[in-house]
Amino acid sequence: MYKHCLLGCLVFLFSVINVLGLECYVCENQEDNNEKCVKTIKNCEYNQDVCLTEIKWGSTPYWSQGAKKQYYVSKRCSNKTECATTRHRYMPLCTHIWYQDWVCSDCCLGDRCNYYIISGSDAVKPVSVFLGLGLGFFLLKNIL
Repeated sequence: MYKHCLLGCLVFLFSVINVLGLECYVCENQEDNNEKCVKTIKNCEYNQDVCLTEIKWGSTPYWSQGAKKQYYVSKRCSNKTECATTRHRYMPLCTHIWYQDWVCSDCCLGDRCNYYIISGSDAVKPVSVFLGLGLGFFLLKNIL
């Protein structure tokens, strides 16, 4: 009886999670990773299973000679295929050279995982820390 109740609870929990879907922060071409980019949340569509972040470094959209360069942050829901395509497209442009325009992208799994941007952030993504620690312990355990 206990096993049936536990199984029923797990099925219910997974069905609720699937109905609610993924939540990502969303914004478009914001000048920094604040305000809209960390306050606007969207429930993603059924086929969107990752959060995509793009960061651009360059002159203002209305380019003028000697214009100041700055960051432009965009965040949205995506799927793994679109993420891989976007990352592949931007990889040659992701140079982080201050005097050149560049674009980088990153995708992550999990609700609101795209809070931090991939470049220009002093904060480390918590997921990356836990994955790194887990990998380190795994390697250490197998070596010893």
